[in-house]
Amino acid sequence: MSQELVVLVNPNKLHPPITPYALDILTTSLEAAGFRVEVLDLTFRRDDWRSAVEEFFADREPLLVGITIRNTDTIYPQEQRVFLPEHREIIQAVQAVSSAPIIAGGVGFSSMPFALVDYFGIDFGVKGPGEIIISRLAKALAGGDSPRTVPGLIINTGDGVTRVPGDGVWVSELPLRHELEGRAEFANRETAYTRRSGEPWKVDNLKYYQRGGLGNILTKNGCPFACTHCVEPDAKGNRFARRRPEKVVDEMEALTGQGVLDLHTTDSEFNLNIGNSKAILREIVRRKNADASSPLHRLRLWIYSQPAPFDEEFAELLAQAGCRGVNVAPDHVREDILKGWKVTSGGARYYTFDNTREVCRLANKYGMLTMVEVMAGMPGETWETLRECVDATLALDATVVGFTLGIRLFPYSPLGIEFAQRSAGVRTVPGVQSNTATRPITIRPIESCASVVEYERQFMFDEDGELRPLYYFSPDLPEDKETMGLPNGRWLRTVEMLWKYIPEEDHPRVMLPTAPGLTKDDNNYADNPFLTCLVQMGYKGAFWSHWRQRDEILLEAAARGLTAEVVG
Repeated sequence: MSQELVVLVNPNKLHPPITPYALDILTTSLEAAGFRVEVLDLTFRRDDWRSAVEEFFADREPLLVGITIRNTDTIYPQEQRVFLPEHREIIQAVQAVSSAPIIAGGVGFSSMPFALVDYFGIDFGVKGPGEIIISRLAKALAGGDSPRTVPGLIINTGDGVTRVPGDGVWVSELPLRHELEGRAEFANRETAYTRRSGEPWKVDNLKYYQRGGLGNILTKNGCPFACTHCVEPDAKGNRFARRRPEKVVDEMEALTGQGVLDLHTTDSEFNLNIGNSKAILREIVRRKNADASSPLHRLRLWIYSQPAPFDEEFAELLAQAGCRGVNVAPDHVREDILKGWKVTSGGARYYTFDNTREVCRLANKYGMLTMVEVMAGMPGETWETLRECVDATLALDATVVGFTLGIRLFPYSPLGIEFAQRSAGVRTVPGVQSNTATRPITIRPIESCASVVEYERQFMFDEDGELRPLYYFSPDLPEDKETMGLPNGRWLRTVEMLWKYIPEEDHPRVMLPTAPGLTKDDNNYADNPFLTCLVQMGYKGAFWSHWRQRDEILLEAAARGLTAEVVG
């Protein structure tokens, strides 16, 4: 057996394709540790992925196989599509042709890692940043040492799933409880990540850009905030793991030099810890001013942002660096809805709707597009509060306003934890539903469960092991009692009322949920018919920047004989 080859597999078959950035991050650290790394990317082989797996492993005997699980499901409340069975099918195909141990990770995986190690039947898992842990595991396997020497590694013992203790690693004993971790020490913060294009058996960043319209860049990992719907402080870590600004810009320069010109930030979110963000922007501007030939002059940056902090200096730096658009997420306009929801780790609110107005004003002043995102249906939402939210956000001078109705519940989001406590395994919680539920939904808090696997599974599977992702819709919305009394009741009356309430002349600049959850009007990325046509026609940049023109673009696509079907 080769003691130096580590294989990384991307099982994501969604289109438009999203660059598997995590595999570049893992490759960087593994190569620095002395390992040879090859990537089996199934995104562009989604119709013949099984043949791709068999052909690849026919003449390779790797030391270790890593699988990235970016998403467990679409988290889109109307569609509720789950990807886990197709991921497991790919993992089983790898197991059939390779005896190498398998480790999985990724932000989706990290939302319920113990349950997924068990469900996939794999050897190892990692929660949060994986580059340090996978490198240590590879070294242990190559040296004949026990995987139990790798702190933070999740291990399938055959009798259960456990985790190796160590500094910065929370391991609970019975009765179980949950604590957040910083995990900054498990992230590579010091070097640029190696980004490649056109090299065999590596992530092809340029191909992803050509087929998907965007590249990606990470400036920091983790989030110390405590928004009740969000999994990221748990899945990524509740401390900022800031990367060195010059190394981030080295990476941006490498990508733009390869022709990947539109980059979106993958932080939670770019303007949080704004001092580091400004330092990165200043470094971009400095290099552009110092070198007229720098590929950074062609950079088009797209950022995710919270409404605050966002001052004029930040806006000016963004524009100078080449930012084309700001995606800002106030999520609502009413303080009584947001109080206790969008908060710091100490429970304090950190912005008002005036901050959102200011973001839009500054973006417009400096020539940047804006998308404002609203998450409707959280606890306390009524038709009156929703109408007020619609009126206020449509009054903004924003390029696009997007509305999502409903929220995915995860094991370690504050809302998921709260509802498990309220249910206590014996009562239903009003508003909790799943389109695939066949019986009343009850969930047990972690301290009432015999294992972490048992606790996490409840948020994806029912008692018979059937898929049942959990969602929440405010029971104070104007749905009929029958709908709200069913475990699989769908909040479609509110969707219909939302469509009717928004003036038809505003529809071109608004993203609205639909009953199918997958139409040209939905803010749902996975295999979206508009987006698949968009990228086939060569459009680049954040997809929402083209939203207002979607009807014209689809007509042009039809005239050119293009369809929403994606060709790998």
